[in-house]
Amino acid sequence: MPLSLPSCQLIYSQFKQSLYYGEYLIAKSCIRLLQTLSPEQASNLGGIICRTIGTKLPVSKIADKNLKLVMPNFSKEERKKIIADIWENLGRTVGEFPHLAYLEQDTEQGAGWEITGENYLIKQVKHKGPILFVSGHLGNWEMLPPGVAKYGVPFSSFFRAASNPYINKLILQLRYQAMQQKIPMFAKGAKGAKQALKHLLQGKRLGVLSDQKMNDGIQVNFFGKPAMTSSAIANLALKLRCPIIPGYVKRLGPARLRIIVEEPIDYSDLTVNNIKNIQILTQRINDKIEEWIKKQPEQWLWLHKRWPKEFYKI
Repeated sequence: MPLSLPSCQLIYSQFKQSLYYGEYLIAKSCIRLLQTLSPEQASNLGGIICRTIGTKLPVSKIADKNLKLVMPNFSKEERKKIIADIWENLGRTVGEFPHLAYLEQDTEQGAGWEITGENYLIKQVKHKGPILFVSGHLGNWEMLPPGVAKYGVPFSSFFRAASNPYINKLILQLRYQAMQQKIPMFAKGAKGAKQALKHLLQGKRLGVLSDQKMNDGIQVNFFGKPAMTSSAIANLALKLRCPIIPGYVKRLGPARLRIIVEEPIDYSDLTVNNIKNIQILTQRINDKIEEWIKKQPEQWLWLHKRWPKEFYKI
């Protein structure tokens, strides 16, 4: 006798939950393995694995096209080295993730983190209204929220929710642990955007990684080429008249990181929240991120199609 549709759906649901839980157990075991290593060892292991495997994956061709498109002065060999370094940095970031809560500040050598521009954070501690932080996927970008939190200005962030709810919960737990507090995190999407706006209207802080392609964003230049970019930061800033604090992370070595905080982005000349001013401010943010990437191109994620599709048909 054939199974009914509800029975099939129940079996499928149970199978999917079992699969999710199996993936969770594997992920948890990997994290525990990394935690048995020193931060430097975990960083080195992640770097070696990703550098070895990643450079052989088809997505590396996208990185090569991106580099040829916007940084044409690099030779083929230089691009090849940058791509290998990109994968190594990504692997190190993953390997360091379970250790972020335990990295010490201002250690003279070895694992740890330091900060420049902390005066810009200290000035914001007494700020009574909302604050926006803007960054990109540079160095170990996961270190930025816990590092900033040490100065009394913890901020919430958007995150891309994992399809596996068990793994998603595990990742969030590690982020809360690194922050040493449970601060709201907003999943990307319409619901998360509404929650983030409400959060800001309550006078709180929000951080956004603003370097990825946003199909429903606006077109501004990035490395001199048109690129669809999120206008959320510019729109919110012009609406709420709140500070925009730019900052990023530079990798100095295995589990050795420097947080670089810069002075607030000036938009005092943009007094009206309209489409033109949103575009101008979004361009200023893109210019800032571009400036950072040019300083350390091997530490940015060049692995996604940041520019229009036609650039990748060549």
